Formats: sequence, structure tokens, C-alpha cells
Amino acid sequence: MSADAIQGVVTTPPPPSMGHKDRYFDRIDENDPEYLRARNMSPDLRQDLNMMDQKKRVTQILQSPAFKDELEGLIQEQMKKGNNPTGLLALRQIADLIMTSSMAGFSTSPLSLGMVTPINDLHGMESSAFVKGEKLTRCKLASLYRLVDLFGWAHLASSYITVRVSKEQDHVLIIPRGLSFAEATASNLVKVNIIGDVVDQGCTNLSIDQAGFSPHSAIYSMRPDSRCIVHLHTPAAAAVSSMKCGILPISQEALILGDIAYFNYQGCLDESEDKVELQKALGPSCKVLVLRNHGVVALGETIEEAFHYIYTAQLACEIQVNALSCSGGVENLIVLDLEKYKAVTQGVAVGGVSMGTQQKWKVGELEFESLMRMLDNLCYYSEVIYKHPISLH
Repeated sequence: MSADAIQGVVTTPPPPSMGHKDRYFDRIDENDPEYLRARNMSPDLRQDLNMMDQKKRVTQILQSPAFKDELEGLIQEQMKKGNNPTGLLALRQIADLIMTSSMAGFSTSPLSLGMVTPINDLHGMESSAFVKGEKLTRCKLASLYRLVDLFGWAHLASSYITVRVSKEQDHVLIIPRGLSFAEATASNLVKVNIIGDVVDQGCTNLSIDQAGFSPHSAIYSMRPDSRCIVHLHTPAAAAVSSMKCGILPISQEALILGDIAYFNYQGCLDESEDKVELQKALGPSCKVLVLRNHGVVALGETIEEAFHYIYTAQLACEIQVNALSCSGGVENLIVLDLEKYKAVTQGVAVGGVSMGTQQKWKVGELEFESLMRMLDNLCYYSEVIYKHPISLH
């Protein structure tokens, strides 16, 4: 071995000035309770705790002001580009989720926030195809679809809610076929004319159900007073529609409905003669139409009024089904005199509700607004303008 190599070999320990590097086990006190607890912990529990710690760090990042500012910047940049509405919607939903979960100061369930699609997904953008007030109407109609879904009244086929958005042009909004009521938003509603031709496709490429729209078309064409139509066939409504007696005046709810029309519906109105017969059966003033062996239709001068009548009709049908199931037959029911109570029940419906202030509520407005607050509290973002905002403490 050369002298140079020998000189390069270290044969003595390092001097004390270099210090001594502690090994991991030198720093562990085996009698420490925390160390004993961690050592005896099961692998599955240790993995769960590590995952919780990771989620906590991610939550801190998401709720940091810097991240929110950066996300808002990305949204504004995407809005300027305007070429990727899907990406823009995804970013907006993330921002809404983060803002909502941090406003209250406590963690919220992902089931109540992350899975909810905002009703108003227009975000201040007014389409050139929108008429005055159409944005608000779209939000209200989508909100009503969500309410029907939450109440468990939704049906996958031929059950629709429509709104006449323009009397001058007879344009109507409807959800496209293929979307569930839980998916209704302001932007995916389709605008059609009175015969079902598409005027504004909305944000999807789905078509409307012409057969399902046919009764709406027939009613709008002969009832200029009707702006909203709700057509449902829940089990209770379908059951009562199949009874020869129809909706019996055996409850307060049935009395509130007033005069009820009946029509032998065959599932669609392909022939013009069928539409004429439906129009004759409905008449100029009825708010509720029972489609025999099918379901119930409610009309309203406003979305709120249509909801009032369909909600009341559904309750009346449920009460009747329950009463008949335990009474043994119609002969065992106390049937009320509709004419005797008409002055009271119909007087309230026509006159609206006064709350002791100058503000007067039309039929259904008071209840509908409370349900809109419920949706907004559940982070559905209806964006419906409250007629009488309240502050709850």
C-alpha cells in the first residue's frame, strides 16, 4: 500500500469538537406512555390516524385565504376565456363548497355539501336569449324540481313541471328528458315554444319528451291565466285517479282544491281531438285536473300558486288513501258538503294572506319562500329573491 493511501485512512475516532449524532433509538424513552401507546397500536388504527392527519392538513390548505384567492383568480381567468363551461362550473362548485364549509366555522358533512349541485349555475351571466326576468324564473323552476325530488314525488317518466316564461311569444321552460329532478339547474332547462319546438337548448344536448309535454301545450294554449303547470303521478295520486269517486271532500286539503276537473287520459295527446277534449274538461277556472288512472295536474298564475295546489292535492290524495284503507269503504267516510265550505276555503285562496303589514302574500308565496330558505340553508343556492327577507337568531 502506498504512503499516500496510508495517510488517507482514518484510524482514530473523531475529536470531541465534531459532536455525536444521536441515533433514533437513543432519543426514545421506552417507558414513555405515548411511545408505548403508539407501539401497541394496531396497524389499521395507525393508518386511520395518519389519514385523519392528512385530511386535516388538506382542509387547512383549502380554507387558507391564499388558496381561495388563487381559485377565484382561476375562475375569473376561465370566465374571460369562455371556452370551457364544464371546467368553469367545476371550479365554481369547488369555490362554493370551500366558502360554505368555512363560513360557519365548523366542519360540514360532504354528503350535505359536496354532492349538491347548485340550482343557480348561471353566476351573473345573462344569455342574449333570455327575456326580462327569465333568469329568476329559471332558478324558481329548478328549485321547484328539487323540492319535488326532496318530497319523494319525482317520477322517471312523463312527469314534468313547466313555466310559461313569455306570454307574448308563448315560450315555456321544461327539464330535458334524461335528467332527474335532482339534477335540475337554471342552465339545463330547455326553452320551447307552445308546440314543443326548441328555442333555447340550454347547456345539455338532451331533447324534451314531446309526449310528456303535450298536456302542458294543450293547457297553455287555452288557459292564458296559467303560467305554471305541475304534473305528477305519485302512488297516492295515481291511486285516487283510478277511483270512480275521484278526490272526495273528506279533508280540509280536499276542500281547498275547489272545483276539480277530470279527464280520461291515455298517456299522450297525439290527436288534436284529444287536446280539445282535455281543454273542455279543464274549463276556464279549475286549478286541479285529475287524469284518470294516471295522476294529477295543478295550474297556477304563478309558480308559487301551482306548487300550493299540487302540494294540497297530494296531501288530499294521501289522506283519502289512508282513510279508505282503514274505513272499509266510501260509505263509512264522512263526506263534507263542498258548497257549504266554498266561501271559506276559496275566499282565502283568492284573497291571499295578510300578515298584519302592508305586504300582502298571494296564494302559496309565504310557504314557497320558506321552502326556498330551506334549500338555501342546505346549500342548494336557489338565488331566489325573497319577497320578505327574515333574520333568524
